Amino acid sequence: MSNVSIKNAQEIELMRESGRLLASVFHALDKEIQAGMTTMEVNDFVDAFIIDTLQARPASKGQYGYEYVLNSSVNEVVCHGVPSVAKKLREGDIVNVDITLEKNGFIADSSKMYCIGKVSPIAKKLVDTTYEAMWKGIETVKPGATLGDIGHAIQSHVEKEGFSVVRDYCGHGIGREMHEEPQVVHYGRKGTGMHLVPGMTFTIEPMINQGTYKTKQKKDGWTVVTRDKKLSAQWEHTILVTETGFEVLTLRDEEH
Repeated sequence: MSNVSIKNAQEIELMRESGRLLASVFHALDKEIQAGMTTMEVNDFVDAFIIDTLQARPASKGQYGYEYVLNSSVNEVVCHGVPSVAKKLREGDIVNVDITLEKNGFIADSSKMYCIGKVSPIAKKLVDTTYEAMWKGIETVKPGATLGDIGHAIQSHVEKEGFSVVRDYCGHGIGREMHEEPQVVHYGRKGTGMHLVPGMTFTIEPMINQGTYKTKQKKDGWTVVTRDKKLSAQWEHTILVTETGFEVLTLRDEEH
């Protein structure tokens, strides 16, 4: 627990502002993203919006040597999909767009699934189940709950629907740094792991696969795909533990 950054009232207010701005990025992207667009065009739109419209910083750009402002993970890509001028979004694709934003020294992190045109029934079910699972995890958050409670809520919902939870990647503490303690895994047992206390801020970002939970990294050193080439989906929010429960700092307008 000593490694976990507990945010004070002033820091929480700054994190709220970063989260609010990041939610507005998705609101703008909702009107733009469509079939025929390349993932690099998505990246460039978001880059310009964060810098020029919001006067904020895309926190992923330059982090760990990464060149872009977002990850665009299409179909079988689990996470860390790299924007490309060659990768066009096509009717029937599902794509996760994962964006980070820093304002006044504090970072917010969120991702959203987009269904491009009409998608297959299994793709739609996977996207919806992953969203529901994220919220099942979020709704367990309160002082005294444990990280295991979050993972258990997500895993039990997902596996009931016949899908699997990725083990290799997880949520994380966030604040002045993109990745802080604790690690937030999306599977587990109730009552295990660190207890939550007010002022903790972290992401809940389940990656859910249609088939096996096993993944592999491509030769680019970033892109992670499902080992069986089946679909994967992810949603993410930045969460604050409050005195009575939780606050979603990156909540979007359509979720209110």
